[in-house]
Amino acid sequence: ITLRFIGDVDGAAAERFSEALDAINAAPFELILDGLGSFGRGRPRALWAGVAPNAALEALARANDKAALAAGLERETRNFHPHVTLARMRGVKAAAVAAYLSGNGAFLSPAFPVTRFVLYSARQSRGGGPYVVERAFDLEQLR
Repeated sequence: ITLRFIGDVDGAAAERFSEALDAINAAPFELILDGLGSFGRGRPRALWAGVAPNAALEALARANDKAALAAGLERETRNFHPHVTLARMRGVKAAAVAAYLSGNGAFLSPAFPVTRFVLYSARQSRGGGPYVVERAFDLEQLR
């Protein structure tokens, strides 16, 4: 789930962002994946799982946005729409994706724990990725 996309930044900006992320104080929580869909209307290019509304996830995304601003990065102009990309597709017919979603679109996962969030970087390539973990941040039990 992408909490905050920062785009291409230099090493100093990335370090400032990492330091600001380290100051986030949030407790672990649970998430539920809810529903399947696809990006790319007439030419589907990705299959995704939605995320059930979750106040803790929304708060964590807002905290990531505040950390980005504190690091001097640009304000996010897009709304937060949490999802998990399950597959990237090329050359798949829209009718095949629609048929799959009609039978599986109501997917609902069991609740699962979220105990950390991760700062990734992406190396330039076709189709996205590869992604490299730059740093992981544990969510702490708040007292």
